[in-house]
Amino acid sequence: MNFGKIPEEEWGDELPKLAAEGRFELAADHADTALGLASGQGLGRVRSGGTMWTVRGWRGSVYPEKDPQRTWIGHYGRAFQSLELNATHYKIHPPERMKIWADAMPEGFKFCPKFPAIITRYRKFNNCEGPTDDFIEALLALGDKLGTSFIQLTPQFMPRHGEKLARYLEAWPRELKMAIEFRHPGWFEGGADAEAIWAQMMDQGVGSVLSDTALRRDAAHMRMTAPQAIIRFGGYAGHPSDQKRLQAWSERIKAWTAQGLDELDFLVHQPDSLATPATCEAFNQLMRERVS
Repeated sequence: MNFGKIPEEEWGDELPKLAAEGRFELAADHADTALGLASGQGLGRVRSGGTMWTVRGWRGSVYPEKDPQRTWIGHYGRAFQSLELNATHYKIHPPERMKIWADAMPEGFKFCPKFPAIITRYRKFNNCEGPTDDFIEALLALGDKLGTSFIQLTPQFMPRHGEKLARYLEAWPRELKMAIEFRHPGWFEGGADAEAIWAQMMDQGVGSVLSDTALRRDAAHMRMTAPQAIIRFGGYAGHPSDQKRLQAWSERIKAWTAQGLDELDFLVHQPDSLATPATCEAFNQLMRERVS
């Protein structure tokens, strides 16, 4: 996740500075959060995972050293609880392939598929009936491994474009869990166009994506519109600030569970994914401590 990320060559100067300034601290909950969580049962099913299972650098740790790549998906499923399925963003895969992926995962595992770019970026929610039907068919093939799918809006998709998104949300099947990631700053500034979409999300039970990234703190908006959500965590390869941020998230998630949170997927983005297993394990440990 390069969105709002500090370039690696600047980490040494910028990360300590931002941490000292408190820039990584989480904002207080938005006023809507209590209402958005109130429809849940407080199941607190919290999962963590990465963004791919084809990481060569995990040989000898997540993957046995000599196991062929075709086996890696199964090893991934035993090491993590969820996956940000970016493959669906670039191509709508046939149901047969989606089922193969689902069958490789253990009970309780969830995929979080990203909506296809043809819908969100190229057609911008216009004339999307065909691709949407194909995408829904693919999602259904995941069976009980289907988690929350999410729309990632581009930084250029402004609140004044919201009417197109509103029509698309209205037509989306309510039984398929969905969340939205906003990137244009206008979505967090309280304008009427933005607020109309936030209200529709609350009404339809559409969740929100919270993006924890250093240079766009507004995207960690702490506004929950449903009892399910996705957190996309942009890490810095085990820098001490990562651990402090994970601790803050574990505390907030515990509080949300008490208010009704049912499901949350904590999806980790690390440079080349190399630190993703360690980050997920650190997060899982913090969550275990919070519930013990």
